[in-house]
Amino acid sequence: MKNMELLDAIGKIDDKLILDAINDTALINRKKRRAWFRWTAIAASAVLMVFALRVFPKNPSGDKLPELPMLEIAGNTNEGMGFEGYMVYDIKELVNANPWSEDAEPSTLPVWKNPLSYDDNFYVSGVNLEAMKELLLETASCLGMDTSALEVTILPDSEELADIEEKTGAEIPEGSFYPTTSVAAGKEGIKIEVSTDMTATIKYEPRIVLPEGCNFSDDASYEELSAVAGYLKKKYHNLPGMENARTNIHGGDYDIYDQQRHGIGFYNAEGSMIEQITSYNFNQVEFYCDENGELYMIRISRPDLSKKLGDYPIISVKEAKRLLLDGKYMTAVPYEMPGKKYVAKAELVYRARSLEKYYIPYYRFYVELPEEERENGLKTYGTYYVPAVREEYFESSKSNWKF
Repeated sequence: MKNMELLDAIGKIDDKLILDAINDTALINRKKRRAWFRWTAIAASAVLMVFALRVFPKNPSGDKLPELPMLEIAGNTNEGMGFEGYMVYDIKELVNANPWSEDAEPSTLPVWKNPLSYDDNFYVSGVNLEAMKELLLETASCLGMDTSALEVTILPDSEELADIEEKTGAEIPEGSFYPTTSVAAGKEGIKIEVSTDMTATIKYEPRIVLPEGCNFSDDASYEELSAVAGYLKKKYHNLPGMENARTNIHGGDYDIYDQQRHGIGFYNAEGSMIEQITSYNFNQVEFYCDENGELYMIRISRPDLSKKLGDYPIISVKEAKRLLLDGKYMTAVPYEMPGKKYVAKAELVYRARSLEKYYIPYYRFYVELPEEERENGLKTYGTYYVPAVREEYFESSKSNWKF
């Protein structure tokens, strides 16, 4: 089946199956009417956008580098969602608890191969159903459920799967899974699902009303969310990933209604800076409220990091900024990098989306976009990415990119 035919067929599938495949938290919160959207990992949509990539010239420094597997860069997102941008009056309003520090930059960082892979129709291979079930049962146990009495099911079930195959006109290849596959279990009021990318989602119905004084609504201030985070940290300390948890109140950008938004997450702050960087990027626990400030969902990220390729030499943020100014970057922003004076800040992150072939560290630069400034003074900062790994470790893949 051709991709366009598959897209048309997928459009006729039950919307719930499609929505359940969306793993990006910005899409979960789109009811909050954000003007801009974060990266998305939308396996079921079968939509690819190729980012702009400026060529990294090979200029060997002469240094003797460790022998490590060569890497490839690939970008996947939903073209219709626009670019990754943030609207704030001042860049200092964008906050998070990223443990990376420019003053203590590591000389190497780990790179992993993603065990999941996708064919042209986005059927996924490399799924570890047993690990999914283990995470589900661990999460259920932490919530006080009797795991021996839980019935674990695979979604979609055989009947739903047959309906999907009939609508798409294509059978799922042997050894692979439908993009929305998950394992699920629960009890009255709580449902737990674990998706193929090892994300456990806890859904509450009815929703949880927080104690008096805990304002987790859309208009909550940073200080109010800090108080809520303290309550959540104590209440849900048994959840996977909440050991020695560090609070990560993140966001701070505004929507088109001039409403500022933050999210609440946690990550394990034990160990070295590199271990904390890993936890921050891969093992977050995120809490979600509705417009009334009631808790309706928790997400626990546990991607499979078993396929480590090695510790790769990385460049400094200063070197990365030089590459950025030379036009050697990746971005979905529809503007050229406007110049040095517009570079507001940088941080080191991993792109940990399920469609990535490798989990590679990048420097993410927040760049003011003069074309997007609003009359009320809100400025838009677009994101431009420079790989942190030394460029000698990347294979040429021009055919995968739009230049």
